[in-house]
Amino acid sequence: MNAAVFERSGEVAGAERLAAWLSRHRNVAVITGAGVSTGSGIPDYRDGDGNWKRSPPVQFQDFVRSERTRRRYWARSLIGWPMFAAARPGTAHVALARLEHAGVIDRVITQNVDGLHQRAGSRKVIDLHGRLDVVRCFACGCGEGRDVFQSRLLNANPDWGARNARVAPDGDADLDAADYGAFEVPACEACGGVLKPGVVFYGEPVPRERSEAAMTAVLMAAGVLAVGSSLMTWSSFRLVRAAAERGIPVVAVNRGRTRADPLYAFKCEGECGAVLSAAIDAAT
Repeated sequence: MNAAVFERSGEVAGAERLAAWLSRHRNVAVITGAGVSTGSGIPDYRDGDGNWKRSPPVQFQDFVRSERTRRRYWARSLIGWPMFAAARPGTAHVALARLEHAGVIDRVITQNVDGLHQRAGSRKVIDLHGRLDVVRCFACGCGEGRDVFQSRLLNANPDWGARNARVAPDGDADLDAADYGAFEVPACEACGGVLKPGVVFYGEPVPRERSEAAMTAVLMAAGVLAVGSSLMTWSSFRLVRAAAERGIPVVAVNRGRTRADPLYAFKCEGECGAVLSAAIDAAT
């Protein structure tokens, strides 16, 4: 049996087990990560062992304190945003929306910032790490759409619009050896303050209301399904750990190692969309 056939047979077996589990558990809370959106063309940060594939993302304190870091971030975002914004829901997003509409899933808690769950039809979504399609001011809190801010970035830096780069996670782009010194970052139009994307950076706490809503959804669930996440970040791992400590069964669909491997009732190894779709087919 070649590797591709072996992997596919493993996905089918895992899907059948997942289908049986879902049939016994209603009111499931789902925690999703980057692996759900790779099928939409948005790369993930980590490899199968949970290690960084590329340089770690911007740290919150660096963004706050360093004008150079902000210039670098927004220059790369200017290039990456059109590709990110053009992404469409993939098989995994559609499958999870179907499970919600069927009354199996009660809540999706996503670490992703792409809004693809909502675009696929999921209605009960907690954007744990925020959304990239909005920009907010540190000083006054005023916000504007990312598309609007994209126009302001291009007007301030017309020579950057024609640059090509490799798409990176979270609307970023890999620009090798670029000089960001002359890049202009527009200020808040209301107060002149510093603007930040509406996402939680590494080193930045998740807003309390959002964090508490996610924890409540997990602790009220009959089961927890982690999909496409290594759970290396504390904000997501703490949810799975809390469920396991209270005897709430946790299962996972993922390729490779995760931080919560010892806590699962079982794990389905495979591509998220393929496993979830096969699970739905097996249950119908």
